[in-house]
Amino acid sequence: MPRASEIKKNSAVEYEGQVYFVRDIERSVPQGRAGGSLYRMRMYDVVSGNKIDETFKDSDMLNLADLVRRPVTFSYSDGEEYVFMDTEDFTQYSLSRDAIADELLFISEDTQGVIVILVSDAPVALTLPPTVELDIEETDPSVKGGSATARTKPAKLTTGLVIQVPEHISTGDRIKINVEERKFLSRA
Repeated sequence: MPRASEIKKNSAVEYEGQVYFVRDIERSVPQGRAGGSLYRMRMYDVVSGNKIDETFKDSDMLNLADLVRRPVTFSYSDGEEYVFMDTEDFTQYSLSRDAIADELLFISEDTQGVIVILVSDAPVALTLPPTVELDIEETDPSVKGGSATARTKPAKLTTGLVIQVPEHISTGDRIKINVEERKFLSRA
């Protein structure tokens, strides 16, 4: 059983008889407190999706829930549901748009390296690879002589994400993006 200070973002914990997925952790050190830090965790119920915020002392013990990670590819969307297919046994997993809204900005039909996280055989979240390749749908015309390190301009990608790209990049180019920082890396 790990202490609250050892829990990481995207972990699944058992708390008050329920399994929660930890989405965000804020660490604070209250003034005048002899001892440890406080960890405020935003957690989502795996089954219902209800959100709770709980604060734990760094010494509080929490149970980790069993997480299963499976490689998947995006299959199709059905209204507010997005269906992903396991690349090994072809099982289909449905996730709601609300649960994966941030991840959808980086997923196209050919995105590789996507992992679905299962808790008690129920899909709860997606993990993305560190970099993805996406096509530019719309940007200002490229500037002749614009260098790779010069000024940037906004570019809208096919998924709806808008990032800053160098001036020499044009509409239709395929680029690599750092997912965590949401930054342009290079042409693909």
